[in-house]
Amino acid sequence: MKKDVVISRLIVENFFKKLSDVLEADVAIAGCGPSALALSLELSRKGYKVVVLEAKNEPGGGIWGGGMMFNELVLEAELRGYLEELDIKYKTFEDLLVVDSVHFASALLYHTTLAGTVVLNNVFVEDLIMYDERISGVVINWMPTIKEKLHVDPISIVAKVTVDGTGHPANLVRLLTKRGLVNSVSGSTENLCSCGVVDFEFPMDAENGERFVVDATKEVFPGLFVMGMAAVSVGGGPRMGPIFGGMIKSGLRAAQLIEEQLKLEKIKSDFMVTKE
Repeated sequence: MKKDVVISRLIVENFFKKLSDVLEADVAIAGCGPSALALSLELSRKGYKVVVLEAKNEPGGGIWGGGMMFNELVLEAELRGYLEELDIKYKTFEDLLVVDSVHFASALLYHTTLAGTVVLNNVFVEDLIMYDERISGVVINWMPTIKEKLHVDPISIVAKVTVDGTGHPANLVRLLTKRGLVNSVSGSTENLCSCGVVDFEFPMDAENGERFVVDATKEVFPGLFVMGMAAVSVGGGPRMGPIFGGMIKSGLRAAQLIEEQLKLEKIKSDFMVTKE
């Protein structure tokens, strides 16, 4: 057999096994930014099946560019232990830490995939699955198919929990907003807790923005959580720019909330089996 055929067959067979294995997942995350990487790492380490769908070729979201393409980023000193746990190098400046953004993204990607997270890049989440009035997974297609507006049907990934980590656009929540399943905020400062999506985040405020993104990380519709900048857009909070502590803490907060829900669902499932 020609080596070119062997190479192609190995790629095809291994990819389709990987894809097939995550068609039913514990957690499906749209977007592979810093909060998604923190969330996926935390849950994958605990044995949950996590799949991350990234529309771009390069997972990592806004990490790579740092601030204005100066590839350095800033985190709060309280995350020193987190960086050291992942063997990420940093410099200390009073109560802030500075990290090379390429090093940071690479470390997060390495550790989460090592822990078992499956990242499917060039894959776009174009819709949601809903069973019994609960979000139950995602509908996916190749990003080139979306860009070229080809009439090609998608496939589905069923998940116990779905997470909107799409950043500023909050694409998954918008899918519910346009259907009237959650209220639309439309940039108004009124009723910001209605779980709609504002057209723009509020102006830059790093200090308050870092707190806001963690507080706004939550379940906004049964089975659908928001985190990171998607949570800011949904909640109408301020931008925070190239400081990433809030992004990591938002992902860790989402992991905590989701694990609590998954454990509760398992208890209910085990109870029903025992009862039968």
